[in-house]
Amino acid sequence: MTGTQGAKPMPDGADGADEVFIEVDGVEKVFEVRKKTGFLKRERRQVRAVDSLSFTVARGEMVGYIGPNGAGKSTTIKMLTGILTPSGGRLRVAGIDPSRERTRLAHRIGVVFGQRTTLWWDLPLIDSYRLMHRMYRIPDARYAENLDRLVELLSLASLLDVPVRQLSLGQRMRGDIVAALLHDPDVLYLDEPTIGLDVISKARVRDFLRELNSERGTTVLLTTHDLQDIEQLCSRVMVIDHGRLMYDGPLAGLHEAGESERTLVVDLERELPPIDAGPSARVVKVEGPRQWLAFPASESAAPLVARIAAEYPLADLSVREPDIEAVIAKMYADRATA
Repeated sequence: MTGTQGAKPMPDGADGADEVFIEVDGVEKVFEVRKKTGFLKRERRQVRAVDSLSFTVARGEMVGYIGPNGAGKSTTIKMLTGILTPSGGRLRVAGIDPSRERTRLAHRIGVVFGQRTTLWWDLPLIDSYRLMHRMYRIPDARYAENLDRLVELLSLASLLDVPVRQLSLGQRMRGDIVAALLHDPDVLYLDEPTIGLDVISKARVRDFLRELNSERGTTVLLTTHDLQDIEQLCSRVMVIDHGRLMYDGPLAGLHEAGESERTLVVDLERELPPIDAGPSARVVKVEGPRQWLAFPASESAAPLVARIAAEYPLADLSVREPDIEAVIAKMYADRATA
């Protein structure tokens, strides 16, 4: 799968100019856990978090990496950053083995974990950035330029002197993204970057990531439960479940493979019989003037909305995205019965 959206020049000392930037080949990660089975007795068993996982990501590509909780997404990212060592297989990022050369790789990557911060909790935001400046040995001019640009793009100027512990979740998330990008990484790993954010904060983060990829060619690997993140940012999506890659391709293909449906919630001006939605949609629920219509997630909602607006007294409507865990469960069930 290509899907390359752009590329930036290789930095000095980079390891070759091959299009493949991330390479995962037959990677496994097995954890040994102990379970109490009786008085002073514990049983050891192995949990395979990642199982024979293989994929490549091209330089400058934005890829959605999704799956249900416990599927192995965060474990994969931790191996890609060198936090965890694979139990088997081969893994390279920019030609570097993350577990063997973690310090060297750190200057090439940026990481944002949505539920954990890399900022210093009791310090003002700007102090965390000054520490990053020293830790990564960023040249002064480059640091100042990057800080000004990122702070402006993510609207953080008024928050630089605020202690991190006083920031809202959305403000802190934007602060973490700045921290991850101060040293101009070649690849950015985002683990649930919009979790808990309001609509405005989500839109701001998405716009920023789109601009970052377009202008600088930064490679982005994004894990999320919010399909709107994937739809607005990624041309390619990979689905992992039980540690195995189940799907790799465009989002429309995922919807087709999982036979997923979106829901159009229609509020009419008065109570009416079920809407005649045509062959591609069906009414699944009616409560007074509100009706719920299901239609294939791979199709645009625009024709359906236009038809209803032209033929019915419409007061309001909204589109609900399919639940990604339900889509994956359907795919998994189909494979099990195949």
